[in-house]
Amino acid sequence: MAAARLPYRVLEVLFSFLDTSDLRSCSLVCKNWYRFLNDENNDVWRLHCVRKLAEEALKSDILSNVPTYKAKLRAFYYSWNPNDCSRNVYIKSNGFTLHRNPVAQTTDGARGKIGFRTGRHCWEVWWQGPLGTVAMIGLMTKDSPVQCQGYSPLVGADSNSWGWNLVDNHLIHNGDSQGDYPPLNNAPKYQVGERIRVILDCEDNTLAFEKNYEFLGVAFRGLPNTQLYPAVSAVYGNTEVSMVYLGPPLDG
Repeated sequence: MAAARLPYRVLEVLFSFLDTSDLRSCSLVCKNWYRFLNDENNDVWRLHCVRKLAEEALKSDILSNVPTYKAKLRAFYYSWNPNDCSRNVYIKSNGFTLHRNPVAQTTDGARGKIGFRTGRHCWEVWWQGPLGTVAMIGLMTKDSPVQCQGYSPLVGADSNSWGWNLVDNHLIHNGDSQGDYPPLNNAPKYQVGERIRVILDCEDNTLAFEKNYEFLGVAFRGLPNTQLYPAVSAVYGNTEVSMVYLGPPLDG
């Protein structure tokens, strides 16, 4: 096949002009193309990354735990959805950080662009400002609201969301406390800037968290077989929350 004999320099130019959605199909054409596109740090992925991501995101430490250009690009496609958040929230130009405007007596949330129904997934979430009285991280379906009046645990407020309040270490689902988390006496409170890893296992239907590379245990079991989205909700004015998708979790 002539395609298999094209030199890498030609492939680099060709793939750089294609849309990223077409590259998966290209990887199935032949082994040579597959090997080329399987290199997640080559110039094709770098060029696509530079075109799509803000320079601020690439030069800051937001993506410090995302090792390759292809993975950085994927993280962007899984980041906060500017069309699926409270009207009191906007997504900053870096594409990964939400900003909550200083509006009184309201709780404001956001969902990621892509939800999950199969596989195992991991992403990082961290606050870059005060938590206030309620700071929730977890999951929502599309049926859960992203804004409500008053200050409340919005992620976890109904039957379609599951959340961990970083302020008091309570798990919330269907509006009720599901106990302390992690299940320790005097568990340390969250410190602003700490990256929390959220681990969703759609095969075992569980949600777990990790902090400072320590696995905190399973938080929720029996999750439904439906599309589940990364979600947060915040109450403090001008606080900011970042989220970066990492891919399948590393075991061990």
